[in-house]
Amino acid sequence: MTSASYRVVAEAAAQRYAPAGQFAKRYALGKLRHDPVFAAILAQGLIPDRARLVDLGCGQGLLLALLAAATDAFGQGVWPAGWPPPARPASMVGFDFSRRAIRIAHRALDEHAHLTHADLRQVEIPPCDAIAIIDVLHYVDAADQEAALAKCATALDADGVLLMRVNDAGAGWRFTLTRTVDQLAALVRERTLPRVHCRRLADWIALLERLGFEVRTQSASAGTPFTNSLLVARRT
Repeated sequence: MTSASYRVVAEAAAQRYAPAGQFAKRYALGKLRHDPVFAAILAQGLIPDRARLVDLGCGQGLLLALLAAATDAFGQGVWPAGWPPPARPASMVGFDFSRRAIRIAHRALDEHAHLTHADLRQVEIPPCDAIAIIDVLHYVDAADQEAALAKCATALDADGVLLMRVNDAGAGWRFTLTRTVDQLAALVRERTLPRVHCRRLADWIALLERLGFEVRTQSASAGTPFTNSLLVARRT
């Protein structure tokens, strides 16, 4: 369960989407309040301060908006007890395949981030210190997944961190439930039902290790019936 202070931060981040309409605002509020990955990233200080952050598949920029709101809230004395101070990224860059999502992100983030409509398979990732890929790579096939992660390994500076959330294809009915809900959410957002290409958690870890990462895993499904895991991968 998230703290009252975090809920204030999530609400402030969601309010940034008001100019884009009520659906965008409510979607942001629902995801930021109830999807445990966002609170976990802040609570554990997984993004370094002053990092050059790249969000691949940023959607409408929820993580980036949350970081901007967190900085403001911390400066105003609103912050969960025991959490490290929020990261103040030196720069925030977001890429997404959806033109609609990027338009919404622009309305919410204004000058806080550089946002580009681009296909994940063709993005040239700039040099950076942190990369987030949240619930994205399963929308491209296995070869493209490996190519994208190889580009991440090249773009990250020494000690850089890759935050990647994946669904464990080895988790039986819970995997099927997670995949179905994910596809239905994409259908609502983009009015198309995407194909997905998932892997077992152990196979994701092995792929990252082959690319030179040291990987730590943790559940990113607290309070939900889903099988999402957050991989925290660091250059070795």
